Amino acid sequence: MTMNQNDEAVRPNIVLLFSDQHRHDVLGCAGHPVVVTPNIDRLASNGVRFSAAYCQSPVCQPSRASLITGRYAHQTGITRNFNQDLDPTWDTMMKRLQAKGYVTASIGKTHYYTPKELSPDGAGAGEAERPFDLRSYEELVRSFGWDHVLEEFDRYVHALDWVSTPYTEFLSERGHLEDYRSHIRSVWRLTPHHWDGVTSPLPQEEDLTCFLADHAISWLERHDGAPFLLKVAMVQPHVPLMDDPIWARHYEGADVPLGPRTRPEPPNDTWGRYLEELRKHSNSHLLTDEYVREGARHYFGMISLIDQRIGDIVRAVVDRGWADNTWFIYTSDHGEMLGDHNLMAKMCFYRSSVRSPLIVTPPAGSSSRVVDEPVELVDVSATVLDLAGAGPLGEGQSLRPAVEGRPVGREVAFSAIQSREADGAYFVSAATERLRATFERNSGVPCELFDLETDPAEEHNLVGERGCEPLIEQMRTKYVEPHLALR
Repeated sequence: MTMNQNDEAVRPNIVLLFSDQHRHDVLGCAGHPVVVTPNIDRLASNGVRFSAAYCQSPVCQPSRASLITGRYAHQTGITRNFNQDLDPTWDTMMKRLQAKGYVTASIGKTHYYTPKELSPDGAGAGEAERPFDLRSYEELVRSFGWDHVLEEFDRYVHALDWVSTPYTEFLSERGHLEDYRSHIRSVWRLTPHHWDGVTSPLPQEEDLTCFLADHAISWLERHDGAPFLLKVAMVQPHVPLMDDPIWARHYEGADVPLGPRTRPEPPNDTWGRYLEELRKHSNSHLLTDEYVREGARHYFGMISLIDQRIGDIVRAVVDRGWADNTWFIYTSDHGEMLGDHNLMAKMCFYRSSVRSPLIVTPPAGSSSRVVDEPVELVDVSATVLDLAGAGPLGEGQSLRPAVEGRPVGREVAFSAIQSREADGAYFVSAATERLRATFERNSGVPCELFDLETDPAEEHNLVGERGCEPLIEQMRTKYVEPHLALR
């Protein structure tokens, strides 16, 4: 597509479809044999799928900070969930687009903040003295560069009976809020039921995914036609693993293939302490093969509903006559272990956790292509800015050349996470097409080294093996140390 970047009339619209905790390989177009995702697959068939897209941190808040700023976690200072809020004075891709005349709209989860009125540890633990309305944070979200905001946080928030959100009001008006709250409480986080797979008591049309998609479609129907960035940020398939009744019936009894179930053995105490933290969060002692399969069935159901509603959003763009001037990008903040290596959730650098699905589809489509070179989530913001003619921001590289058939040119991708335990260890991972290595930043201790060519399932950690020291030092000195020197 040829475009004069100085001509606002032909500047493209951009629809950023963003899910929460969708692992990169649970897509039909990625070869998954069970999950049903025809609409996302269609985006891939008309664009480019990046098979090795690494998030900058395998946990929600730091990853989202990197997405909007183009900066790495050690640069933003957001290194784990719940340690600090994002800074609204930051330069962001949305502010850059506003300066170019774009209208910006955010519908769904941003996670730019952690409401002090809420507790990350359990229902009731952070109860406020008076009712709390999540919409009180919408003005803060706007200050990051969004003109229109409809904010939801997560489904655990909905179970707190002193909290109201647009979605809880929607359910209350229909008389279904208390049943829904009771269901969420039955699979509460950090309890033995955290990873249970269950089915929502709500009809599909009242699911949170449908609520957000309906608002996105309504916004598209009302929009006056100025160039726009619309981000639709689904709250699912993040836990709780609770799908709607229709997709639950589809996946009931499905024969779910399992990934590598080998329990990681740490090469040293530094990594061992962190693995134990991950095992505790995962309820690893409960993860039988059938338990994992049942959770996966409900995880697939949430993804299929997201896909179903993405199809409706795409059709809304087509119905407005904007198909020839709209780019679609589908991605997620990070993945989900889903029992791989006997772990659930994220917060680690195994590919199931650290890689995100990433599909970029240009107006009117292009030849389908899969790019296996490593790319990063910061490249998404660079791509959005490039499409809008808004100039570079942070460390990302535009993926537009790849859509046009040229090489990406990125040699290595980085990700980082800080432990929530008392030692506060900070881990940085670097991945090339062949190798992935992890180091603890403060001590310099090597924690992981995998040869992705001979061991794609990452089952054989080479740290401590004779003859691997030169590869470890190469990854440290060539990639990790220069990366951490970025300010």
